[in-house]
Amino acid sequence: MYENLGNFIDGKWSNNTKEKVEVFNPFNEEVIGSIPSSKEKELDEALRSAKSAMENWKKTSPWERSKIIKKTADLIRDRVDEIANVMTLETGKPLAESKGETMAAADQFEWFSEETKRIYGQLIESRTQDARLQVRYEPVGVVAAFSAWNFPALLPARKIAASIAAGCSVIIKPASETPGTCMEIVRACHDAGVNKGVVNFVTGKSGFISKYLIQSPIIKKVSLTGSVEVGREILKMAAEGIKKVSMELGGHAPVLVYDDTDVDYAATTCSNTKFRNCGQVCISPTRFYVQEKIYEDFCKKFVENTKKLKLGNGLDPDTNVGPLANKRGLDHIDKLVRDAENKGAEILLGGAPSKKFNKGYFYEPTVLKNVPHNADILKIEPFGPVAPIIKVTDESKLFEMANSTEFGLAGYVFTSSLKRAHIASESLEVGMVGVNDMLLAAAEIPFGGVKESGFGREGGSLGILDYLVPKYTKFKIC
Repeated sequence: MYENLGNFIDGKWSNNTKEKVEVFNPFNEEVIGSIPSSKEKELDEALRSAKSAMENWKKTSPWERSKIIKKTADLIRDRVDEIANVMTLETGKPLAESKGETMAAADQFEWFSEETKRIYGQLIESRTQDARLQVRYEPVGVVAAFSAWNFPALLPARKIAASIAAGCSVIIKPASETPGTCMEIVRACHDAGVNKGVVNFVTGKSGFISKYLIQSPIIKKVSLTGSVEVGREILKMAAEGIKKVSMELGGHAPVLVYDDTDVDYAATTCSNTKFRNCGQVCISPTRFYVQEKIYEDFCKKFVENTKKLKLGNGLDPDTNVGPLANKRGLDHIDKLVRDAENKGAEILLGGAPSKKFNKGYFYEPTVLKNVPHNADILKIEPFGPVAPIIKVTDESKLFEMANSTEFGLAGYVFTSSLKRAHIASESLEVGMVGVNDMLLAAAEIPFGGVKESGFGREGGSLGILDYLVPKYTKFKIC
């Protein structure tokens, strides 16, 4: 599948390394193809290419950069069917979700094609008449970007589009589970006319590649989407070189369901969102705190809606929920469910790997009731198709429970009270809040979290700032 692609360095594809990494289809566990396992040679070539290319790219007119980046967006949209098909083969997600993600990736390039023309500096009034004070923003330098497998088009697009819009060059390393989707994004950049060497793509062993790139003095900025554990290691390495870092490290999003809400709407919305991408979404709702008065009704309607979801092959147009991306995710989910069950939780639906399929990493969409507060699933990010629903008998304890983890990416509130909506959204220790809505991600919004969910923002008018550095100049008029 990847024979004519592979690494992309200095404007050329190569797949000729001796050591390879196999890529599997999570639906049937069959090998899709193999990708290069990059070594020092390939990484040095990528570093040299990125450094050299940036000298010209940062001098390219913002209007010219804008045209090229916008064309990248257009090409991605033109190729949506091809890219989505690759994505579904690599991730197992339903084809409709893959198409939606591909279009969202195109939106990132369109957004940043416009932002590159709006990098505004600042003039500061001087204390004296013979001086002028100026602040201008300059590209931070060569970027090392590391992306996760759950959104293999959108996550690289956020990093690549922002980097090249700011005038930086970038080396992108995707997750080994989903290299082909990212290859298609890189191919669109090249075909749109991005200067050779500005966007480079390498595959292989994540630990080795991240360490090698970050330790290089050529790299000035690191962007990561990944786990908290990986984020800690990346931070340590970046600290050695005092490199600028932004990272999104996952979440464990609380959902506050007040008794004044529309229960039908809340339960249906929560169910549909929970099982999107098989629950493998960093802002997926993962802890449902429901007030006692509507608890039974909410659980009943949540289960009713979940039963309508079809588990199956992502290429089947009727499929709503595909497989998990890998076996470790399957084992992780089952361990959390068994722990909750052993501690007293009631399984309303699912609760085990699916028996409908002989192969693949399928887990039944699962709903847990009366989940005790000491269950591991309320502390550990599940990243899978499990919905733990907790009864709230004391509203004064709600924010304490919601903020009880070290994660702080997203949170959700369902209420018809404007007062409750404001107080709850301000009290949740997260970077993003959805009130009566769970569709948070978009090109125009600043995506990111607080606490151990990371720092920095991707997207929106703030997104480009992580790839720029301010330079202050004082002019003395002699």
